Amino acid sequence: MYNRHLIGNPSPEISEFAVPEYVFNPEECVKINPAVGIGVFAAECEKMTLTIMELKPNLVTDEHSHPHEQVGYMIEGDAVFIINGEPHSVRAGQMWCLPGGVPHQVKVGRQGIRVVEVFYPVREDFRGGQS
Repeated sequence: MYNRHLIGNPSPEISEFAVPEYVFNPEECVKINPAVGIGVFAAECEKMTLTIMELKPNLVTDEHSHPHEQVGYMIEGDAVFIINGEPHSVRAGQMWCLPGGVPHQVKVGRQGIRVVEVFYPVREDFRGGQS
């Protein structure tokens, strides 16, 4: 069963084929700030988490890893991803796939970035509310 408190309220404009409790806007999702300069809107299904993340210009995240597979798409901006010790330039329009457990870090460019990411399994640490 889906966690309705995490995926938001039904949309008032639905077609006869839509499942209303599964259609929502990012502003209706859980909003967290896991670190200074990082904002996350998170929604989850039974087995995965979808996020929209915004990272401030010139931010450098701590190197970290997690057991979750991670697939992403850069909507805006550019960054250097340090994945398993190797730098990878990523710009708007590009995607990435990281297996669980791989150490990674992000060095954000001068404009900041906005990304969409999917994690499997569910990121339980992204549950909750404003941090």
